Amino acid sequence: MCDTMVARPGATKSGALIFAKNSDREANEAQFLMHVPRARHGKGATLRCTYIEISQAAETHAVLISRPFWMWGAEMGANEHGLVIGNEAVFAKIAPQKEAALIGMDLLRLGLERARDADEALDVITTLLKTHGQGGNCAHLGHFEYHNSFLIADATGNAYVLETVGREWVAERVDRVRSISNTYTIGTKFDQASQGLLPQAIEQGFVQEGETFDFADAYANRARSAFATGMSRWCRTSNLLGRRNFHAPASLMAILRDQGAQAARDPNWRPDGVMGGAVCAHASWGPIRRFGQTTGSWVAELGPGRAVHWLTGTSSPDTSIFKPVFFGPGFEGAPLPDFGPAPGDTYNPATLWWRHERLHRAVLEDYPTRLNAFAGERDRLEASFLARVEALLARGGSAEEAGRLSREIWAEAAAAEDRWFERVRRMPKHPGRGGSLLYRMHWGKLARLARMPA
Repeated sequence: MCDTMVARPGATKSGALIFAKNSDREANEAQFLMHVPRARHGKGATLRCTYIEISQAAETHAVLISRPFWMWGAEMGANEHGLVIGNEAVFAKIAPQKEAALIGMDLLRLGLERARDADEALDVITTLLKTHGQGGNCAHLGHFEYHNSFLIADATGNAYVLETVGREWVAERVDRVRSISNTYTIGTKFDQASQGLLPQAIEQGFVQEGETFDFADAYANRARSAFATGMSRWCRTSNLLGRRNFHAPASLMAILRDQGAQAARDPNWRPDGVMGGAVCAHASWGPIRRFGQTTGSWVAELGPGRAVHWLTGTSSPDTSIFKPVFFGPGFEGAPLPDFGPAPGDTYNPATLWWRHERLHRAVLEDYPTRLNAFAGERDRLEASFLARVEALLARGGSAEEAGRLSREIWAEAAAAEDRWFERVRRMPKHPGRGGSLLYRMHWGKLARLARMPA
């Protein structure tokens, strides 16, 4: 399950748009950061997506994406023009299509590759949806089909929420701040909709002809969304967004690390059991939490002179550190950090994602004690990164300077995580602090599947 947020220019300190997402997927389903250059394609060229082949566009834009290792599509990403998109699984009274088509992550990447801004992306995704439909297994090891919602935003400050059911859809332009989660959130207020959306709702008996049409009330499978804790997390992110008049990247990072109201009250809270309103998710036992691990996090600040993407490239933002990448308008040609080789679903310390997993899974053995062993240093280091980036932006640093700074920070962050792992690894183990037996058994099984070292 996932959560995606946006604060438009009128709601941010810098006057830029800020976008943020936690991508929640299976615990061993590693993601990797991938840059795809701009390209031209010959007449009649085709493209193989995750399951199906479609016609290729004549030209595709350069993209930076966070991609689960086994699929073509992406969970979140940006393109060279300052367009950003995140998606969510949503659940309707109409069952999702099982037959292979485009999956939501394919639609997201296609939107980034083929559109320059939010308006174009909305058109690209809905046109592809009408032409090819959405469907097929979206899970790594299990079977999980779903409809999709999207948060689409760009460097001009424009943003939309797009919610779909099969080939039908509805879109709402964002006013100030907005979040989406694993539940339908568009009600009677929307700006665009597919022609067949209302007729389908009437035909299915979800609404009577002549009644006020509330999309979420008509289509949402509330029981399934509650099972995925979509409504509680949407309420939590909406509340946290609304607490500030003006957001900065740091405030969105804090929301992505939020463990919910209970954790905020209890210093001894452990991520064992139901997910509730937690935005930052850790896998646990049972069917709900099996799909509930945050496997990547992204915060983007986009506007005039600002095209900064703060990425973890790793799971669990509470045990990770956000690092800057300069990509987009004003930073064309900025050297990117070395993201390392692509991971798979077994332990490989040469990859960014699995190297971090040593730290993340060691922390889970005694969560509050071990997290507190480095959380203060994490926050201070991250604050210094933010300050250095802000200083570069303030003096109008070149793309080359930005790329050098980014690479320096990524190296510092890697060294810090190695240091934190050694610190945590040397801490004594207390069997009673590792969570319930079911929790420890679940993580033990995940470790065996991943071939994690003891």
